[in-house]
Amino acid sequence: MAQHSQRQGPAWRRLAAACLAAYAVSATPALAADGPQISQVERSYEDVRFDLENAIINRGLVIDHISNVGEMLARTAADVGSETQVFVNAEALLFCSARLSRAAMEAAPENVAFCPYSVFLYETPDAPGKVSVGYRSLPEQGSEASRAAIAEVNALLAGIVEEAGGE
Repeated sequence: MAQHSQRQGPAWRRLAAACLAAYAVSATPALAADGPQISQVERSYEDVRFDLENAIINRGLVIDHISNVGEMLARTAADVGSETQVFVNAEALLFCSARLSRAAMEAAPENVAFCPYSVFLYETPDAPGKVSVGYRSLPEQGSEASRAAIAEVNALLAGIVEEAGGE
């Protein structure tokens, strides 16, 4: 019986490894388009932030919240035992679009996970004068209607960032 268990153990591990490898290969293309989409511009942080805010407002959208990520990290560094300055400035601007959000959630209620939408900008100490501006690309998955609705949200986010980046 011991030999039987030893044979099953490695076979089970091989099967699990094969399943994980197949999942990784099938998941890679979907994950490649998702995640942060970042542009870097050589302008002042204040100018890029002003343009980012205006790019949102000019589309008739309202900024619900501004998350001061850079300030929070600076304020809490000592509390977590860090001396590293990650950002000179860093913010995330959160907002929603009633039309796009409704379309996305009517297509798939779980798309509520992506609302509110967020764009961000930051400047690091090692690259003064270079501001990174971007957004998190949302996964276009599920039904055709859900993919189309999320593609519209991604296009909105890309347009806002492109406008703010001066491209």
